[in-house]
Amino acid sequence: MQLKQLEVFVQVAKLKSFSRAAEALYLTQPTVSAHLAALEDDLGVKVVMRSTRSVALTPAGQILYNYAAQILGLCERAEREVRSAASEVRGALPIAASTVPSQYLLPRVLARFRARWPRVFFQVYQGDSTVVVQRLMEGSAELGIVGAPVDKPGCECVPFLTERLVIATANTPEYQALGGVMPYEVLRAGPFLVREPGSGTRRQGDEFLRGIGLDPRRLELSAQLESTESILQAVKNGLGIAIVSGLAAEEYAAAGSILAFDYDSPLLEREFYLVYHKNRMLTPAARTFLRELPCYYGGGGPEDCGEAELLEN
Repeated sequence: MQLKQLEVFVQVAKLKSFSRAAEALYLTQPTVSAHLAALEDDLGVKVVMRSTRSVALTPAGQILYNYAAQILGLCERAEREVRSAASEVRGALPIAASTVPSQYLLPRVLARFRARWPRVFFQVYQGDSTVVVQRLMEGSAELGIVGAPVDKPGCECVPFLTERLVIATANTPEYQALGGVMPYEVLRAGPFLVREPGSGTRRQGDEFLRGIGLDPRRLELSAQLESTESILQAVKNGLGIAIVSGLAAEEYAAAGSILAFDYDSPLLEREFYLVYHKNRMLTPAARTFLRELPCYYGGGGPEDCGEAELLEN
């Protein structure tokens, strides 16, 4: 097997299309087909099922995909580490983050970090917590940011920020009349807008509802949406109420587009965590980011971090 064959195979598997894989790799579609055919000839087994409408992996192809993703991740990490061997804070820094961190946390600090380290290039991948962990294990991301601890061998979690979820409603007379206090009866009546089941915000919101005696399965739902921005836009337009990140809601609330209610419950608080694989050598850029991000969100900046290394132990 050749690395190029594996790279083509992984792209076809991810994109489920020969033409889209060709575009992503800057190859022609016949070249992609030739690489896949050569790979299957070398292995003596079909790894991809092709039809006029779809592309899917065979059982053997699924096994190969798991190994191929790790092999390519190792190659990328080897290149990064070799290029960073001089310990200069530079080069690509791949970070996988769940929705709220990627949209509302990282943009607030990347510019400040890059002002100090201008030769760093950020590659931010967005996905749910499962995708974040998968990228860390494959090696396609050096750091991850999630809203719940990761229970995976080799993964180390560093808490760096506590945020509070809020109950978001449309800015209408009906909700204005509540005077900033969200009654239990209004929550029970709904209707609710929710994120997809794999969302950390969804899990935290459901835990809060159960904590105040409401079964999330019995609530009236008006829609399930797969991004916080979609949720907030739907709230703004009166489709329902939602439990969302306070960080995400603050600009909408400040502009008067929505109302944001608190509720007397500790279950609306959650931690955000920086995650890394403790058995792998991080590049200088990743080590520096890991050290400095908690300082940014602790109210300081890189000048307050000192030279203490979180990874010394």
